[in-house]
Amino acid sequence: ILAADESVGSMAKRLNQIGVENTEENRRLYRQILFSADSRVKKCIGGVIFFHETMYQKADDGTPFVQMIKDKGIVVGIKVDKGVVPLAGTDGETTTQGLDGLSERCAQYKKDGADFAKWRCVLKISENTPSALAIMENANVLARYASICQQNGIVPIVEPEILPDGDHDLKRCQYVTEKVSGGV
Repeated sequence: ILAADESVGSMAKRLNQIGVENTEENRRLYRQILFSADSRVKKCIGGVIFFHETMYQKADDGTPFVQMIKDKGIVVGIKVDKGVVPLAGTDGETTTQGLDGLSERCAQYKKDGADFAKWRCVLKISENTPSALAIMENANVLARYASICQQNGIVPIVEPEILPDGDHDLKRCQYVTEKVSGGV
């Protein structure tokens, strides 16, 4: 699965590195280059995750990017979360927002060609994190997201991302990964 769901802010960083202004047109041109690769890519890529803006962009010839991808035999997905926010009662942990209006967004994305969706929750490893509260809250959010997607005919990709940052050892990482996976 090709993650081409960079937000406007993430695209700004990417374009700034090559001295290109972060405009909607420049983002469209970047994506056009990416999506106009010949059909041989379908041997390596089964799906492409789009950002909201990308779902409604078109190539120079007027072909919607969604159609360009589907014409190659590749499935289109959409990032539907609205980013992380602080989780009250924790030591700097987060949960992911975006459940409000998700059913309506999923219904529209399905009509517009999306077959799957991605939702990301972020958990940090430290001596005291992730907390039981953070695991439970993020598991609940991921479950609600997955249920809403399925109600709208969209396959959910559930992504509890465990950040590798920190000075923990492999044993702590394994423990946290197992605990989070079990919770989700």
